[in-house]
Amino acid sequence: MKALVFDRIGSPLEVLELRDVPRPTPRPGEALVRMVSSSINPGDFLFVENLYPEPKKPALPGQIAGGHGAGIVEAAGPGVSLVEPGTLVAFSYRDAWAEYAAVPQEWLIPLPAGFDPDTAGQIVNLVTAWDLLDQSGVASGGWLAVTAGSSTVSTLVLQYAKACGVNVISIVRRSQAGPDLKALGAAEVIDLSVPGPGVAERVRDITGGIGLHGVVDNVGGPLLGDLVRSTALGARVIINGGMSAERFQLHNFDVLMNLVEIRPHVYRFFFDPPGTEHRPFLDRLVATSQSIGIQAPVAGRFPLEDFRTALELSVARPGEGKRLFRM
Repeated sequence: MKALVFDRIGSPLEVLELRDVPRPTPRPGEALVRMVSSSINPGDFLFVENLYPEPKKPALPGQIAGGHGAGIVEAAGPGVSLVEPGTLVAFSYRDAWAEYAAVPQEWLIPLPAGFDPDTAGQIVNLVTAWDLLDQSGVASGGWLAVTAGSSTVSTLVLQYAKACGVNVISIVRRSQAGPDLKALGAAEVIDLSVPGPGVAERVRDITGGIGLHGVVDNVGGPLLGDLVRSTALGARVIINGGMSAERFQLHNFDVLMNLVEIRPHVYRFFFDPPGTEHRPFLDRLVATSQSIGIQAPVAGRFPLEDFRTALELSVARPGEGKRLFRM
């Protein structure tokens, strides 16, 4: 089978190679998944660069890249009882940038047969977006600001928020080709490249002086400081990323006098697989995503052979949508 493999640590464009490798044989407790769709995410770059903690370290040489994808269960190893051959599944594990992957059954998320394969390949982003909205604590009618507004996770947060009646201010560095944020449900879009009032003043005008009840931040830097100072009493700020190389600055009173709570977010299944207690959540996530017609923006679908183009575009133009490997 074909797979994207690396033998040493480094930039994916420098160390990844397309190779023919043996198709894996599922061991006890594993299922063999014929891959259909695998997304390219920032975390995939971190894995190849060996920047994750244990147990998310590559096993060299011969490590297959890619952490997230979806496919059809082709065969089940001894002891597999949670999925049957023919089942569409998604997972966040490893070895996803290949034609086949052997995945422990506990990491597999069964999906309805008609679930969109492009969306299935991005299951990590659906889970993340749902949790970010939930952790923000913003109720129906409240105001939520989402930075890196054109990114995949941010557009998904926007759609779930709209379904819950939450007003979203999407903040973008500059308008570019990509999803129409207003069409997806944004109450307002703040384009930071457009001259005019500062962010705090714009937020005050948009919310009618109420301020933000929550912030989902993927950027950091001075923008985050401005947003914290634009919050309503008791707001929550969820930090999900740090695209800016700059630091944000706050005075203690910026937090204390508005009872602002600042929390970090880590993908809930980063270290541990979904347990049986998570199945109702996953069923609700899948059902809701289907019922509202969730749109996970896709900027391009690529064969494994064209991995260099896919990776280069993912770095250069992330706001256009997710790039996927389609097998």
